[in-house]
This record gives sequence, structure tokens and C-alpha cells, in this order.
Amino acid sequence: MAQESLKEIDRSAKFFVAGHRGMAGSAICRELKRRGFRNLLLRPRSGLDLMNQAAVRDFFSQERPQYVILAAGTVGGIAANNAMQAKFLYENLMIEANVIHSAAETGVEKLLFLGSSCIYPKYAPQPIREDFLLTGSLEPTNLGYTLAKLAGVKMCEFYNRQQGRRFTSCLPTNLYGPEDNFHPEHSHVIAGLMRRMHQAKVEGRSEVRVWGTGAPFREVMHVDDMATACVTLFEKYEDPETINIGSDMEYTIAEIAQLVKDTVGFSGKLVFDPSRPDGTPRKRLDNSKLRSLGWEPKITLPEGLKATYAWALEYRALENPSERVFALD
Repeated sequence: MAQESLKEIDRSAKFFVAGHRGMAGSAICRELKRRGFRNLLLRPRSGLDLMNQAAVRDFFSQERPQYVILAAGTVGGIAANNAMQAKFLYENLMIEANVIHSAAETGVEKLLFLGSSCIYPKYAPQPIREDFLLTGSLEPTNLGYTLAKLAGVKMCEFYNRQQGRRFTSCLPTNLYGPEDNFHPEHSHVIAGLMRRMHQAKVEGRSEVRVWGTGAPFREVMHVDDMATACVTLFEKYEDPETINIGSDMEYTIAEIAQLVKDTVGFSGKLVFDPSRPDGTPRKRLDNSKLRSLGWEPKITLPEGLKATYAWALEYRALENPSERVFALD
């Protein structure tokens, strides 16, 4: 579908945000409300199990949403991804298949699926363009999650090409911010470092161990910037091909760890553990397609870390990590 066929988005139409209680979904809801969308359909997992095909089919048949953003999924950090490949593959496949198929069956006008930048080849040329997808071997520590997200991206593309659906996908870079998961074993890098350094500061410990060598590069983005990008895409992007959402803010893991240390106020030593996996060595996205739509990130990493730590302290997320070990809502 060509970009010139862009249709105006109806801000009063029913808009289903799948995964509205997770970090990405909650930020998207905040941004939709800020832009005047008034009719959001929101269902927690207790009210709608997205892995239940019949329940999802019934929901779409009864509610008939006009628009959908699919931000729900089973997500975790490198340890969880590596240890539970079958869980991550199965649950994400079920969620994507049920939601995308039901959206097509009930005539949803437009759908945006959130994939992940981790689905690119492990040694992709930098910066990573969208056409590098499926051109090389994948990172083995998160292969289950990657295969599921690849399937979701291709489902949107194929429904678009086969049935003329306005279904598309985006690939956000590494996210952090409010509603992140600070679980000690299943968090992503920034949330995990923040929790460990906070605890070390409170307990008066002299050092914090950091997984890996600290050498890999990571592009990072505050989730509120990601949300503005997603809503911009929903309003302006009609291409069936997936599109990157990146910040162009790239740091080594060692640099990120030092910035988190400064934010938390931990005065001890950082000890890197090379016996633990580094993961993909570098993962910087080419964001030229997104920037051509007039979008730019606003939140620097020091600013975002400060705001995230303040949020985590206010909601006691560092002392009482979410019981939702894997973000399905």
C-alpha cells in the first residue's frame, strides 16, 4: 500500500491497545490520550487472555475495534530469554496469531504490531536497515523470542499483501522507563542494573557485578519517545514493510552501567563478569525512514534515567519487583 493512500485517523473510533499495562502499552495509551483519542478499549489479562483463540475471536466479534496496536507479549532480559526459549516462542506466537488473525477476520481498519530490534541478524551491518531482516544468523540466546516476533512481522506483511489490510509493524530498539520490569532475574539491562545498584547502595555493599564484558553497544530509548513514534507511525505510515524505531543514542554496556550508577548514587565498584553472555555485539538501527515522517526523540539517557529512577522509588518497584515476571498485559 503506497504512502499516498494515507487515510485520516478517526480519534473517536474504537481503539484496542493490546498490552496496555506493560511498559510499551501504557506509554502508548498515554500518548494516544494526549493526542485526543477518546475511545480506548483496554483489557487486562484477567479480562482477556490473548493466548485463548476463542476468547480473542469473541472479543473482536463483539467489540469491533476499528484500530489496533499490538504491544502485548511475553518479554524478558537475556537470562529469561535464554532459559525459557519454548515459553517465549509459544506464548508470543499464540498472542500474535490470535490478535492479527481476528483483526483481519473482523475488518479492523488499521493495525500496528510491535516487534523488536533483536530480530535482526546477530552480525548485521551497522546501522541496521530494515532490508537486513532475515539476511544472516540470529542471536542464539533469544532465538525463541526472535522467531516469534519475526512471525508477527511477516503476518502483518502477508495480510497486507494478500488481503489489502492496513497492517504493519515496527521494530523498537532497547526500551526503558516507567512500568519497566525490575525483576532480579528477568529484567532488561537498564532496569536490572538500576535494581542491583539501588540494593547495593541501600545495603552498603562495595561492588556490583555486571553481566558480560561491558563492551557491546546498545542503542537505548525512553519508552515515552517510543510511544510518540508509534502513534506517529499509526497516523502517517502505510507501508507493509516493517520500520525501525530507534533513538540514535548508542552506548556501551559499560557506559550505561556508569550512567545508572551515577543516577542511583551508588559509590562502589562495577565488576564485569566475562563468563556471562554479552549477547549481540552491536545493534544500532537506521532510523532514516522514521525520521522522514518528521519524528525525532526528545529524551536524553541521563534525563530518562533520572525520571525512571524517580518513578521506581515512588512506586517501590525496586524493593518489590513486579509479580508479573513476564509482561503479558
